[in-house]
Amino acid sequence: MHGRKAYQLVKEFASGEKGQLKPFNRELFGRVLEECNEHHGALQSLIRKMQEEGLDVQTARNADHYGALIHHLSLTRNKRCLMAYMYNRAEIIRVLAWKVGLLHELPEEIQEKLSDSEEEYFKDHAKTLKSYMSQMGLDVNVDMVPPKDPYIKVRVLEDVGGGIILSDKSANFARHSMHFLKRTDAEQYIARGLMEELTS
Repeated sequence: MHGRKAYQLVKEFASGEKGQLKPFNRELFGRVLEECNEHHGALQSLIRKMQEEGLDVQTARNADHYGALIHHLSLTRNKRCLMAYMYNRAEIIRVLAWKVGLLHELPEEIQEKLSDSEEEYFKDHAKTLKSYMSQMGLDVNVDMVPPKDPYIKVRVLEDVGGGIILSDKSANFARHSMHFLKRTDAEQYIARGLMEELTS
C-alpha cells in the first residue's frame, strides 16, 4: 500500500519517549526513498504517455490522469513524512546541544543513534553558536534562568579530576565532594551530569 513505510517511520518516531532519540532507522528511511523514486518514475512515465497521446495533462480525465494523481499524492505524502522525521530529530539534537553544552561532544550513546547528516548538523550548529559567542564576548550556555546568587553549592557526581582551573580558583573535584562555585563555572558540569546543584 502506498505510504505505509513512511507512516511506519513517523509512527516509530512518535512512539519514542519525548525528548529522547531512537537510533536513526537507515533501512526504513532508505526504503521510503526508494518508494519515492518509484512513484516519481511512474508519474513521469504516465505524464509522458499522456503527452504522446496528444492529451492535455492538466485537463484530461482518464485512467492515466488519475494514476498520475495517485503517484503524485503518494510522493508528496512520503516527502512530508520524511521531512517530519528529519525535522523532529533535528529539534531534539538542537535541544541536546544546549543541554550538554556547545563546547563538548555529544555523549557516545547519543552519537550512535545519529545519521551522518545529523552528526554534521550538530557540529555545524555548535560551530555557528561558538562563533557567535566569541564575536559577542558572551557565553549563551550559562544562566538560562537569571540567577538569584552568582555562587551555588554543588556535589560532584562523577570523578572530574584535579587541576581544573575555574575563573577564581583551582580545585580537585573528587566524587561526592561538595564545593561552593560560581554558577558560570559549574553550569557546564551540571549540564553534562557530572555535578548536581544542592538547593538546601
